[in-house]
Amino acid sequence: MNLESPVKTLDKSPEEVYNFLMNIENFEKLMPENTKFEKISDTRFLFGLKGMPEIVLDLKEGIPHSKVVLGAASDKVPFQLTADIKELAADKSEVQLHFEGEFNAMMAMMVKGPITKFIGTLSDNMDVIA
Repeated sequence: MNLESPVKTLDKSPEEVYNFLMNIENFEKLMPENTKFEKISDTRFLFGLKGMPEIVLDLKEGIPHSKVVLGAASDKVPFQLTADIKELAADKSEVQLHFEGEFNAMMAMMVKGPITKFIGTLSDNMDVIA
């Protein structure tokens, strides 16, 4: 299953966006309201969406100023969340989130709506990048 957020234009340099997303603690600021968030380490956090099991994400990869990849820590629900960062100008960038997961048809049907809404909210909340 592949899902994409809308493209978000930010008045921040790609470097600022990248540095923000590489700091695990900042994901709490991007989460929907009433989402459980717990930092486990500098590269791992747990979050829980209403009606879904808690998920642990690991920071898998960072390509300076262009990409940040998070992945599920468990093989039970294998997926990746990638933030692609594109420079528009020195102080302006675009960010798009890509979700890739391996789910059976039944699971995909159940999680598609909540995950689409979730990555949309993460994208909308990127205005907090300071």
